[in-house]
Amino acid sequence: MPGGLRTDLYQLNMAASYLRRGMDADATFSLSIRDLPVHRGFLVAAGLEACLDAVERFGFDEEDLAFLQGLGFEPRALDAFRGLRFGGEIWAVPEGRIVAAGEPLVEVTAPIAQAQLLETLLLNTITLHVTLASKAARYRIAARGTDLVDFSFRRTHGLDAGLAAARCSAIVGFSATSNVEAARRFGLRVSGTMAHSFVEAFESEADAFRAYAEDHAGNVTFLVDTYDTLSGVRTAIRTIEQLNISRGLAIRLDSGDLGQLAREARELLDDAGLESVRIFASGGLDEHEVSDLVLAEAPIDAFGIGTQLGVSADAPYVDSIYKLVTYDGRPTMKLSSGKASMPGAKQVFRGDGFADTIGLREEDLPGERLLERVVANGRRLRAPDALLAMQDRFGSDLDALPERARMLAGPEPISAVVSAQLELLTEQARAAATRRSVTI
Repeated sequence: MPGGLRTDLYQLNMAASYLRRGMDADATFSLSIRDLPVHRGFLVAAGLEACLDAVERFGFDEEDLAFLQGLGFEPRALDAFRGLRFGGEIWAVPEGRIVAAGEPLVEVTAPIAQAQLLETLLLNTITLHVTLASKAARYRIAARGTDLVDFSFRRTHGLDAGLAAARCSAIVGFSATSNVEAARRFGLRVSGTMAHSFVEAFESEADAFRAYAEDHAGNVTFLVDTYDTLSGVRTAIRTIEQLNISRGLAIRLDSGDLGQLAREARELLDDAGLESVRIFASGGLDEHEVSDLVLAEAPIDAFGIGTQLGVSADAPYVDSIYKLVTYDGRPTMKLSSGKASMPGAKQVFRGDGFADTIGLREEDLPGERLLERVVANGRRLRAPDALLAMQDRFGSDLDALPERARMLAGPEPISAVVSAQLELLTEQARAAATRRSVTI
């Protein structure tokens, strides 16, 4: 599916006007996150590969054009749309990097109609993936090395969002997902247990546990809280002993006082000589609850993270923007109060300790350059990144992140300064924009 209609109507209206008037000069648009959500000290770049896949496919087939004709688009616009493909360049921050608000994540340069038509696609994709990756990163901090498994698929806002949640959580270090299609598509480890309905379907909890263990030998996690949690643990112990199972064993706690139940369950398991049986906890946990359990040294070996991650419940979106910063060699900017943008194609220069500077792309400032050119002349410059590379980037950035920005409550966010050249260009562009706004 070419995907040309996966946009807002006003993008098509603007593109048609550009094309009708022969406005085909190059434009640069810059995508960034204007402000951080409350209680966020940083963001995680994510969603780039999905964007590039969509850009490669972007176009209009005859069915799309017939629909646009019905909306009143004139034949000349339809002919222009028929042959439209992206032929420009894209610079972007690689996935897995930790970034600050205001820093460009993606910059697109192409004839203005092409670049304009990508706005909705890019904002939709980057907003979702950055939101989910940034939320998942907070769980990584909270868990302090305890295994995390993505359980969010049943609660995400759509099937595609479920795939995004699994992928984004993997980027920041989750060890597995329950989402089978995500595991297949992205090469993730898949993990799953049983539901309470499975236990309820049998005459007894013992019958359910025995059936599951017999049918899934080598990967058995008993859900022990359907009726009475500690009784369920004892039933699991008896099942393990009766079937003489020795590997791939765990119990799952999904309700109640997870810390206390984990301690009591651990004592029962250890007394039975089952020290290798892992304890898995789930049940709508947010990152603060995970942190509290870890700090209290609850004997929990892994957490299943669902709803709170899948919808990023406390911050379900980021304030993403896509702004025109140059057209036909002329710097452009928006002057709106509280929403002013900065002109020019940009680069982020990172110094030690997240000392970031936003400068113009052609500047030669000290530090690591975060944005890389990933598309030229409409074609990718390299194969898609491996997941391991994204995980390594995130791990390295997380290790270097100031402690104040890692805090789950009341963090001091990382931020960037603006280079002197960019400040000067901004003042010049502001003066020029003010002159253009004067009615004659």
